[in-house]
Amino acid sequence: MRGKGCWSKGEEEGQEEKIKIKERMEERKRCESVSRESSFCTSDTHAIGIFLAHFRTTQFYEVDGFNLCLEFWQAEAERLKQQLHNLEGSQRQLLAHDLSGLEWNDLKSLENQLETSLHNVRLKKDKIMVEQIQELRKKENIMHRENMELHSEFNMIRQDSVNFQRKVYGKQDVNGGQGSSVTQNTNTPDDADEIRLELSQPQVPDEKPEAAA
Repeated sequence: MRGKGCWSKGEEEGQEEKIKIKERMEERKRCESVSRESSFCTSDTHAIGIFLAHFRTTQFYEVDGFNLCLEFWQAEAERLKQQLHNLEGSQRQLLAHDLSGLEWNDLKSLENQLETSLHNVRLKKDKIMVEQIQELRKKENIMHRENMELHSEFNMIRQDSVNFQRKVYGKQDVNGGQGSSVTQNTNTPDDADEIRLELSQPQVPDEKPEAAA
């Protein structure tokens, strides 16, 4: 009886220990589950907060950015307008259309500026003139060479023509009388300059002797 009671008591203690271990494991699982859920909820809440903040900021900056862009271009337009006005005034002064309000120093500075501009214009003009003269000289040399080549070709053609005519007339002389008559009645280009036309006295018919009375 005593042994059986001791065993029962030890068994009960073991069962209680198992129950405690099981409860601790379940408690641990519940804690882990709650931790995950809270973490998930916290991350979702944080993401939603970031999204809302970004939306508000973006919306604000879109409106504010449009206003800044509009202000920038308005200021840029005013700056360009003032710059154009200054340039028009400088142009009138350079053309001597509006010298009012200029003091001696201003006029002296304007004079120096005009002299410098005139000097630069003359340098540019002289440079262009020299370049044009050089270009014309190149064209002149090219035309001179072409003229010499054409003159040489013309002399060669003329010499070939003279040689051909000499050969033709030489063959006619060898053919005898017919060739001689043809040669006599044909003038070569060399003899063309020797032909002369002269005026002669008109021929008057002879008078018939008068009949005896």
